[in-house]
Amino acid sequence: TPKTRVKETEETKVKEEHEELCVSQEAEQLILKQETETLMVTVEYDEPEPSNDPLLPQRSPKAETLESGTSRSEELEANCLSEPNTSRTPVKCDFCEKEFRFQYAMRRHRKIHTGEKPFSCKTCGKSFIRKFALLTHMRVHTGEKPYSCSVCGKCFRCSSDLSKHTSIHSSEKPYSCETCRKSFTTKRSLILHSRTHMDEKLFTCEFCGKSFNQNVHLVIHRRTHTGESPFPCSMCEKRFKNRSALNSHLRLHAKPFSCLTCGKSFIQKNKLIHHMRTHTGEKPFSCLACGKSFIQKNILTRHIKTHTGEKPFSCLTCGKGFIQRRSWTFHMRSHSGDKHFSCLTCGKHFIEGSCLRKHMRTHTGEKPFSCVSCGRDFTHKYSLNCHMRIHTGEKPFTCTTCGKAFIQKRNLTGHLRTHTGEKPFSCLTCGKDFLQKRSWTFHMRSHSGEKPFSCIICGKGFSHRCSLSNHMKTHNGDMSH
Repeated sequence: TPKTRVKETEETKVKEEHEELCVSQEAEQLILKQETETLMVTVEYDEPEPSNDPLLPQRSPKAETLESGTSRSEELEANCLSEPNTSRTPVKCDFCEKEFRFQYAMRRHRKIHTGEKPFSCKTCGKSFIRKFALLTHMRVHTGEKPYSCSVCGKCFRCSSDLSKHTSIHSSEKPYSCETCRKSFTTKRSLILHSRTHMDEKLFTCEFCGKSFNQNVHLVIHRRTHTGESPFPCSMCEKRFKNRSALNSHLRLHAKPFSCLTCGKSFIQKNKLIHHMRTHTGEKPFSCLACGKSFIQKNILTRHIKTHTGEKPFSCLTCGKGFIQRRSWTFHMRSHSGDKHFSCLTCGKHFIEGSCLRKHMRTHTGEKPFSCVSCGRDFTHKYSLNCHMRIHTGEKPFTCTTCGKAFIQKRNLTGHLRTHTGEKPFSCLTCGKDFLQKRSWTFHMRSHSGEKPFSCIICGKGFSHRCSLSNHMKTHNGDMSH
């Protein structure tokens, strides 16, 4: 489901950020050490012994103690080759104007914008800006954990994880919040906590007036108005507004995990495992309350809340409760009236950019989601998921009054009104009442004359999508020429 996809994406992002944090923290420690040394450093190496493991680069014992002699020498070489910054005037990135103390640091940063990632993992195809990051990543495949806790013997993949772990034994929390005096094990945790005290938002968008705690967030937000996309894909012509979007896109070019049944490829192994269950029918996660089974554990967790009635996220304005934070956040914007994303075709406004992108498909006719059973295409993934129930026969929404079951929840909601006689949607023009909002929306167009569905060939407008679909058939002859 779309919500499942969101959660999986969040989990993937957290995992990647953790891996990136390990690399950046170790690199930061290395650079700090180098800054205390002279720029010209000679590093001696022992003759490396050949390794039988194809995953591991050839490394000497001495290099082993330095994380990687190769990565350290590269960092030092970068120091030597970069122009000396004797004035100590910060150098700026010509893409985003971020400032750096050293030329080599700025050059390395520029690769984020250019998309250059010259170091690739031979196992999964993932690419990195620096060799140091690749070597750290390789431990995911080799299982190498060179950092051991002297107290309990537990091993870790990167030194930053070991540092955090050792604080558990010492109970040391050296980072304190100046506002509330709460202490934290890591500086990163303190920074994240400090943002909860930042009520003052100093950086304001000149386009829409939205304010932010940090300038970097304003810079990223401003791109939604200017259309600036400074992160190009090195493999195709697409460009992106932020680095995380580019990284997600790059995975589409490399999908190392393929389904032997249908040939579909995936970015991650766990997604292949989940996909395989659609072929095998395996649903290993069962609800103890109703016995219903699910392919993924997070879907079961969300389902259980339908039994408990738990809705931990409540709207302070109207009191409405929500199972997920994302749904709550989206709802809150309906009260604030923030609709900064406008359709250039029909002028309709939206709360989120993702809603605008989905809406644009009604104009372009794009249907990116296809049914593997019958080949039918859909504009939204939710529509595809509902359609799949036609093939599986699943009708998860049952009327407690008459026992009739439905594929979609909204169909059940509309059906329940046939029992209660409720018609909550009234026309302000003629007073006619309707059971469903969809019927009310269609009716309102008869008064307003609104025709939101336009033919891309002749420009003729229609009140309903089905009318546009029927009209498009008249152009079939024109489109074939």
